[in-house]
Amino acid sequence: MDSNKSLYIPNYIKKILPYQAGKPIEELAREFNINVKDIIKLASNENPLGMSEKVKKAIEKYVSVVSRYPDANAFNLKVSLSEKYNVPMECLILGNGSNDILEMISMTFLDRSSSAIYSEYSFAVYKLATQARGARHIVVPSLNYGNNLEAMFYSIEPDTRLIFIANPNNPTGTFVNSEIIINFLDNVWKKYGKSVLVILDEAYSEYIDDNLCFNSFELIDLYPNLIICRTFSKAYGLAGLRVGFAIADKDIIGFLNRIRQPFNVNSLAQIAAITALEDDEFLEKSRLLNNIEKKKLYKAFENLDLEYVTSYGNFILVRVGDAKSINYKLLKLGVIVRPVDSYNLSEWLRVTIGLPSENDFFIKSLREIIR
Repeated sequence: MDSNKSLYIPNYIKKILPYQAGKPIEELAREFNINVKDIIKLASNENPLGMSEKVKKAIEKYVSVVSRYPDANAFNLKVSLSEKYNVPMECLILGNGSNDILEMISMTFLDRSSSAIYSEYSFAVYKLATQARGARHIVVPSLNYGNNLEAMFYSIEPDTRLIFIANPNNPTGTFVNSEIIINFLDNVWKKYGKSVLVILDEAYSEYIDDNLCFNSFELIDLYPNLIICRTFSKAYGLAGLRVGFAIADKDIIGFLNRIRQPFNVNSLAQIAAITALEDDEFLEKSRLLNNIEKKKLYKAFENLDLEYVTSYGNFILVRVGDAKSINYKLLKLGVIVRPVDSYNLSEWLRVTIGLPSENDFFIKSLREIIR
């Protein structure tokens, strides 16, 4: 065939390795002939309690709306978010999960003449979204498995347009306190203004201890180059419905809306998110369970002489040695955790904090494999 008639793929697209999601329960059941009921999934940082009963009832009540297109601007959900977080509606944008928003940001502000900065152990989507635009990535070495904001600041180059910071960080679970965050934002804003945007990805913020919490949304007025992303997929238990949001200066939101796909948040997702925002009791129950079970897993790892990274999310990164082999043996026992060799953490596994019974079975299985 004439080479001029061959499929053209840009080189920067050819270099992208597809995102590897956590193994689905049904896939493992087929692969090892295990009953679905005997499988526990601790791989994707989902809420083990599922969604709240209030959300379930709301979905059941409004399920008939799926025959109609959703509100393209998600007006009612924006009202709920605006009231809960005391931010203007024009400073909000909704996405099909926060991943959707991260991709919008990259599509809007990156091209082949620009670069983006992120930590070596940061969320895989930052790299993917940067590569998809043909932009250059500047990978900053981590500090104790987390974000080194001082090094990130000094890594900014003339073509840098975006800096991605996950806080708490995924997959390591580390956290940067408010003083360090604010100092970093202050330095970037004073030197670079809006020419360098900082994306603060707070997907796991609901799990942060009260003594470490700070209202990051108040920083939007101080730093017009800041974009804060959150999701309903984790603590709110709506991973399957795909809904996330971002808060930023209204000018930034305006440009993001130019490339946002219409109807990107479905009707049931909007209804579920509105209801979830009102259910503080469920959120607190989720946090309490997470804190109790996290301590149990810490103790189990210590008893097995396994190194782990202190986590501020709903997962723990644990060093097991031959992670590939141990992961395979766990799968054969019906336990799905997350290998992180794609992050150059080949000796580690990321384990979602599950229900007490799930964590007990995981600990029992891991103990049998290691000993």
